[in-house]
Amino acid sequence: MDDKFLIHVDIADRSYGLWIDRSDEQLAREAAKQIRNKMLQYRNRFNKSDVDVKDLLAMVTLQLSMSNLQLEDRNDTSPFAEKMRELGDEIDGYLNNR
Repeated sequence: MDDKFLIHVDIADRSYGLWIDRSDEQLAREAAKQIRNKMLQYRNRFNKSDVDVKDLLAMVTLQLSMSNLQLEDRNDTSPFAEKMRELGDEIDGYLNNR
């Protein structure tokens, strides 16, 4: 059974239709809300109501992308996995030589 359905999210005064999994609906709505809130923060920071929407979207995109990259770095477990393999090999070597 196909569990995708159409939702509409509003970003930068435009409505976008998205076909998503039902399990992702809340995530998509929260993401759109986060974008709108960050755009409002930038608009208020520049203290101008005539800031180009493309500039706001570019700044929000950059900020969210940087946050995403930081999370990827923080969640990188490859150094730990490699160390665990090394320790496992060392233990195997010790047990095999007994």
